[in-house]
Amino acid sequence: MENLIALLVAAPLLGAAVLLCGGRALDRAGHWLGTLLAAASFVIAVVLFTDMLGKGAEERTLSQHLFSWIPVEGFQADVAFQLDQLSMTFVLLISGVGTLIHVYSIGYMEHDERRRRFFGYLNLFLAAMLLLVLADNYLLLYVGWEGVGLASYLLIGFWQHKPSAATAAKKAFLVNRVGDVGLSIAIMLMFTTFGTFAFGPVLEATGQTSEGKLTAIGLMLLLAACGKSAQVPLQSWLGDAMEGPTPVSALIHAATMVTAGVYLIVRSGAIFNGAPDAQLVVTIVGAVTLLFGAIVGCAKDDIKKALAGSTMSQIGYMILAAGLGPIGYVFAIMHLVTHGFFKAGLFLGAGSVMHGMNDEVDMRKYGGLRKYMPVTFVTFGLGYLAIIGFPGLSGFFSKDKIIEAAFAKGGTEGWLLGSVALLGAAITAYYMTRVMIMTFFGDKRWQPDADGHAPHPHESPKSMTIPMIVLAFGSVFAGGFFSIGDRFMHWLEPVTRHDHGNSPLSAATVTGATMVVLVIGVALAYVQYGRRPVPVTAPRGSLLTRAARRDLLQDDFNHVVLVRGGEHLTRSLVYVDHSLVDGVVNGTAASMGGLSGRLRKLQNGYARSYAVSMFGGAAVLIAATLLMRAV
Repeated sequence: MENLIALLVAAPLLGAAVLLCGGRALDRAGHWLGTLLAAASFVIAVVLFTDMLGKGAEERTLSQHLFSWIPVEGFQADVAFQLDQLSMTFVLLISGVGTLIHVYSIGYMEHDERRRRFFGYLNLFLAAMLLLVLADNYLLLYVGWEGVGLASYLLIGFWQHKPSAATAAKKAFLVNRVGDVGLSIAIMLMFTTFGTFAFGPVLEATGQTSEGKLTAIGLMLLLAACGKSAQVPLQSWLGDAMEGPTPVSALIHAATMVTAGVYLIVRSGAIFNGAPDAQLVVTIVGAVTLLFGAIVGCAKDDIKKALAGSTMSQIGYMILAAGLGPIGYVFAIMHLVTHGFFKAGLFLGAGSVMHGMNDEVDMRKYGGLRKYMPVTFVTFGLGYLAIIGFPGLSGFFSKDKIIEAAFAKGGTEGWLLGSVALLGAAITAYYMTRVMIMTFFGDKRWQPDADGHAPHPHESPKSMTIPMIVLAFGSVFAGGFFSIGDRFMHWLEPVTRHDHGNSPLSAATVTGATMVVLVIGVALAYVQYGRRPVPVTAPRGSLLTRAARRDLLQDDFNHVVLVRGGEHLTRSLVYVDHSLVDGVVNGTAASMGGLSGRLRKLQNGYARSYAVSMFGGAAVLIAATLLMRAV
């Protein structure tokens, strides 16, 4: 079975190579080829998963060594794969949800002239993400990490004729490069500390390493995670990434790119367990981001950007759980998987709405669409209920566990983190109810455009609705299935370990509190948007609302601190260069020039001048000799 691991990556990588290099001859069938190869990767994953289930919990790790990548004295880098319970969870999610998004894209991109290239980029994305989670060392993980960054740049800017899309792609690429610097530094620190960057030796040696070194490595890994998973302070790219086609949004937000940071932290759990300060910073970043994203989601009228804020917030929950150490590792991954189902379904549902509304994204111009798009309404509605944590659906089981784990941290820190998680749940219920009401309920609010063409909302084709239905089943049943007998916890525990912690509150109390804040959030949204007419033009709103519409001024902050700060730093360096460096160089040159000019006067070509010089020199030598004898 070990020989099949490489095929997980090879299948979509082959699709990317053929589709991107095959030329226009593949235009008619390229989308089918890309989808079949993505599905092939999923089938291989299912075969490996079935084989893994037949083994004992401690015997489920498979390894495959392909070749030595960089074999030099004192440095060994291999292309080798490791498939265990953690990586298998990601492989199934990436290939399964990725295949559904490929199927959805067949209908969504039907009329795009560059559809073949789009599917090539999708395949490249899957291959890079699978390489990232299957690598058995940090250096090979870094290759997949960079591959995901490249593929995201290509997909976000796919409609490059739109200046906004091209700008968003560059922004995502550059912000992620900041995080990538963190990962590269972490890998260098690992090699200088442990002499290797393979997972096994590094994680096993953490017990014999100083806390200071582990803290430095952990903080650099967190910086990398912040970039890929759009966490504070590197979250500014995620909202703009909605400029790409909607299947890209679903792929990035649900199953691939933004989950990479969570994987990195959980995979490196032993490092963070030995560095409490770094672990604390992880929880702070997660807590701040879950509130940040939720507040932004409350103020967005663009349906995709509202969901982008939601993704930022939900990944914040996962990062928070990962920062809790063994108390939360399992629940971080569990919520990641359930989120993969309902967030992919929500994004595909948003794409279906746009498909029926002439690509309109402003929810203030929707209203009453449940009558025209019943399948989209039901599937989107189930995703909505799952994400707010409605009892019995997936989000109820996974997000509530994170809230329980936050309280189980104990002490003041536990109370604070648990309270933040509860507040985030209330805001989530509010903004998602707002999205649901503005889109599917109330009176229709769409109007003819400048050319007199009014939208004619209609249900999407089956190639789009079938993936939405499948994802809706996952949104409903996945969390409950994982929770039966704590099967998901037992599945991951051999890799991540698990600690129940010491919660001051019972599980029933936490669940009751979560239900109370959920009802409050839904009720507030219903009163504001369900019982009142929704104006087509957004009112001015409070200061917080206006700030949230501008992503809580994150771009303004970046512009003032980074752009203008960089400009001032550059001007200062130029001034130092001109005044000090050039002054020293030019002053030295001028001094030598002046000295040489004066010395040149001694070489005037007149014999009498030379005779006088010789006489003067002889006189000096005689005087010096007489003086020395006298002394």
